[in-house]
Amino acid sequence: MDRLNAMATFINVVESASFSGAARRLEIGQPAVSKTIAQLEERLGLRLLLRSTRGLTPTEAGQRFYERALRAIEEADEAERSARDAGTGLSGPLRVCAAVTFTRIRILPYLKPFLDMHPQLSLDIVLDDRHIDMLEEGIDVALRMGSLSDSGMTARKIAQNPRSVLGTPAYFAQHGVPATPADLSCHNAVIYGQTGSSWEFRRGSTEVSVAVNGRIKVNAAEGVRAAVLADMGLAISSEWMFEPELASGALQRVLTEWQLPAMDLWAVYPGGRMASAKARAFIAYVEELLSA
Repeated sequence: MDRLNAMATFINVVESASFSGAARRLEIGQPAVSKTIAQLEERLGLRLLLRSTRGLTPTEAGQRFYERALRAIEEADEAERSARDAGTGLSGPLRVCAAVTFTRIRILPYLKPFLDMHPQLSLDIVLDDRHIDMLEEGIDVALRMGSLSDSGMTARKIAQNPRSVLGTPAYFAQHGVPATPADLSCHNAVIYGQTGSSWEFRRGSTEVSVAVNGRIKVNAAEGVRAAVLADMGLAISSEWMFEPELASGALQRVLTEWQLPAMDLWAVYPGGRMASAKARAFIAYVEELLSA
């Protein structure tokens, strides 16, 4: 018995809830479908399907087998695509999800060389600061910043960026430059929802936690940028988010002798799926781009 063929047949039976529906999907006769399932159950020594008023439904063992079989078929399909890609180059769409501001500043302006290297490849980039459901949204790979909470995903850290306390020269001219982390309690902080209002600093063996106050709290990095660049307060941020302004001098770092936890960047793939050749190539390019 061809095991992959049997798995594919079983998957189609579960998804169509009938032998006849699977037969139509596979464009084969219904007896062939029934025979394949019977042989599969005999091989495994398990009943995989039950008849009910809704048609055929998987048993508990059948549901587990369905999930593993689906994964095996996906990986086999990806292995074939990877082999073809090795000979013909990357092609087709790649759906990527990433944070809005980070991608706008550090990724999008530098993608042309990658696209030039792979003229048959297209990028569908979903800009979203939230951790969206990758399977539901059809995402091939996501770039996520900070700590990861979803243990069902496959992730690899690909870059790290320092975080600093940042503000404009005009803000510091009006409110003064903080000399110690404790001074921040007297400043206007632009609070990013993901960062919170408690900031952790370290210098050597000394660790300090500071509760900051601010009249502006936003849930997106674009809002932090707008408020800080409008001289409304200082913020703690990865330097990726303000790279152009730091380079031009429009923004200043303060408390540079103190260290803040760095910002990690992760390549995240949907749980249980093999990363495609396209996704791996894209992540390798991003990793090289950020290390330059």
